[in-house]
Amino acid sequence: MQPSPSPVTAPSILIVDDTPENLQLLNGMLKGRGYKARPVPSGEMALRAAKSDPPDLILLDINMPEMNGYEVCRRLKGDPALAAIPVIFISALNETMDKVKAFGLGGVDYITKPFQFEGVHARVETHLKLRQLQKELEHQNQQLKESYDRLRELETLRDNLVHLVVHDLRSPLAMMAGYVDLIKVKIAAKLNASEVGYIDVVGKHTAKLLDMVTTLLDVSRMEAGQMPLNRQACDLAGVAKEVTDSFSVLAGRRQLSIESLSGPLSVHADKDVLQRVIANLVGNAIKFTPDGGQIRVTIGRKDSMARVAVTDSGPGIPAEYHAKVFEKFGQVDKQARRHSTGLGLTFCKLAVQAHGGEIGVESEVGKGSTFWFALPLR
Repeated sequence: MQPSPSPVTAPSILIVDDTPENLQLLNGMLKGRGYKARPVPSGEMALRAAKSDPPDLILLDINMPEMNGYEVCRRLKGDPALAAIPVIFISALNETMDKVKAFGLGGVDYITKPFQFEGVHARVETHLKLRQLQKELEHQNQQLKESYDRLRELETLRDNLVHLVVHDLRSPLAMMAGYVDLIKVKIAAKLNASEVGYIDVVGKHTAKLLDMVTTLLDVSRMEAGQMPLNRQACDLAGVAKEVTDSFSVLAGRRQLSIESLSGPLSVHADKDVLQRVIANLVGNAIKFTPDGGQIRVTIGRKDSMARVAVTDSGPGIPAEYHAKVFEKFGQVDKQARRHSTGLGLTFCKLAVQAHGGEIGVESEVGKGSTFWFALPLR
């Protein structure tokens, strides 16, 4: 004899059959196994009983007067409050089409009369366990959804706070940068080389902070779809050359080159934003490429897209970080990259996507990296 369910948590089973003998037999056997059996002799009564106190499982006969089991099941599955209750058909009908129809209406199992109770009990147990697992999964999913929604709320609050603080920082930083330039113009002649160097350092880091603030604000505007793009016809190779030439001094002892692999490529883009994207990629390549290394900017065409790729001979990026580097504040767990703000590549991704393009990275540890983006040709 198998152990009976606990009386406190006894599953409720609604038995629907118009034959009193069948009702009595199933009712007695299920109660004997510790279940809360609820026999009803008609489809109408079954629907009322299910609505007033939803059972954990329903054993449903098919051939009944006034309303057959198929119609009962159809109505149950049409009620959102009752649709998840497992229905096991138990009938003398044994044709394949009868079973197909039963499963098609939402039945989870089909038992043919005459039946062996051990078989009925095994199927009841199985579907009760499946239903319990389903409930637990639904509960966990609900908890996950609530946690996710809460995290989204906190993330929105964080972003709003950061945006507010950063927005208020922009004006003082711009003023500081202006005064640093003014100091250099007004009193540079009265200072020695070391003192001028101090002012240059202050100016450099003020400009860096201002650039970080601008990038963060632009990222926020792009995420909200509020950054206007001044699109125009742009010669991609020409724009890339302008940006690359501007980095010739910063490249230092690294070899920085540019190559066009096809004829003129025209894209419909915001030139300033396009320059910033390329500048971010070239700047990152310089930052992570050692002295004596190589950085190559290539412009080419792939199908109907114009493609820019920036290849460096730096340390490379592990495969598991390829997607993460484009996330806001995403960083690679390498000593050389721990000082990254994690905003430049996020800006690049959002800017490229706003132009209807694609962006990605190809990299192996120890073999350098290639950051690329592609825009639709005009």
